[in-house]
Amino acid sequence: MNVSTRLPAAPVVALVGRPNVGKSTLFNALTRTRDALVADVPGLTRDRQYGFGVVGPAPYIVVDTGGLTDAAEGIEALARKQTLHALEEAQVVLFLADARAGLTPGDQVVAALLRRRGLRVMLVLNKAEGLDRAVAGAEFHGLGLGEPWAISAAHGQGVAALMARALADVPAATEAQGAAETHEGIRVAVVGRPNVGKSTLINRMLGEERLLAYDQPGTTRDSVCVPFERDGERYVLIDTAGVRRRARVHDAIEKFSIVKTMQAIDAAQVVVFLADAQQGIGAQDARLLGLVVERGRALVIAINKWDGLSAEDRQRVRREFDLKLAFVDYARVHRISALHGTGVGELFASVREAYTAAMKDLSTPQLTRALEAAVAAHAPPALHGRRIKLRYAHQGGRNPPVIVVHGNQTHRLSPDYRRYLVHRFRQTFGLYGTPVELHMRTGDNPYEGRRNPLTPRQTRKRERIRRHSK
Repeated sequence: MNVSTRLPAAPVVALVGRPNVGKSTLFNALTRTRDALVADVPGLTRDRQYGFGVVGPAPYIVVDTGGLTDAAEGIEALARKQTLHALEEAQVVLFLADARAGLTPGDQVVAALLRRRGLRVMLVLNKAEGLDRAVAGAEFHGLGLGEPWAISAAHGQGVAALMARALADVPAATEAQGAAETHEGIRVAVVGRPNVGKSTLINRMLGEERLLAYDQPGTTRDSVCVPFERDGERYVLIDTAGVRRRARVHDAIEKFSIVKTMQAIDAAQVVVFLADAQQGIGAQDARLLGLVVERGRALVIAINKWDGLSAEDRQRVRREFDLKLAFVDYARVHRISALHGTGVGELFASVREAYTAAMKDLSTPQLTRALEAAVAAHAPPALHGRRIKLRYAHQGGRNPPVIVVHGNQTHRLSPDYRRYLVHRFRQTFGLYGTPVELHMRTGDNPYEGRRNPLTPRQTRKRERIRRHSK
């Protein structure tokens, strides 16, 4: 019997505060995005936003919330309810206040709520650029939440140092990654919308009905590792929402949590994304797949309950897939029935293929030859009469593969040509099932800054004339 263990998950950081203190600005600064992901799932309102934090010493999940007030009804009351859910998920709470506005009654309402809950809270004074920080924070000491931390989310001032302090005593995602490495095998996470058949598929993958009855005590933030073996290959299944008895799951929040899904994605090497053919492909599926792509995880897509569709409905689902999920066209797609087992066994070959592609080592000579062949077949278009020259390529990372292309004016390459290069590299090296990141590097121009610089040919010609004139 395989033993299930709990994997430390990526820490969750919640941003709370009264309205208009800059929570969304800080969220975008931490995730380095402009348009934050909106969690649009059953049981969750649109004002809770989730993203992967990239500013700080280690990865984490950041949750933005609506403005917190003491309203008893109306939209503010709904926002308050959602904020309280975010507090239940968080290991660290960043309580934002406006340094320029000073301490307000609204700040005192939020502080009182946080003190009653006994959470790990950091008081953050936003919009502090140009202010004397000691003076700006003086009146906030009375909240009893420790030393205020002054930042400017809009300008990025103090944000990295803030996250280093906030995560200093919290088990980091890097530790979770290290714990996962102690288990041999490909780490696979099964994700999807509620009621698409994840538990049924997981049991089929494991070859037993153990998972529905599994009920190991633990917090809702725990990712559970289930090691198993199939056809001589070892795997570690990483699952959260599907591992507890259905009778123990009472509401939509517990059935499907964006945070749990993000933690499972973060801990995995390959993600099996499950969609329901009878429900169709919706915007929610695209959002979840966007999270997988954002983390650079290898991907296999399974469309469940395919056997119950008519020929007309199958054609409709294919059209929806092509329209809404074109951005993951590199992933293998399987049409399965988790209940009857049809096509489930074929998933493992695609999981192995995706894992191998994500971990592949690519030599510089191989990449450079592939780049030269791509340019010979279709050269970059000239800009203002000047050719963009792509000289060589090398690998910059794995999981996902990162390919660094060197040349001149590489920053001027169009998105279409970048996609063309990725497609050529994918075809050449069999990088199916994994995203491929393309980084462009432009070499230094030795004539930059010189007035009317001469080309090497002009320089040689001038030198010959000088010698003959002597």
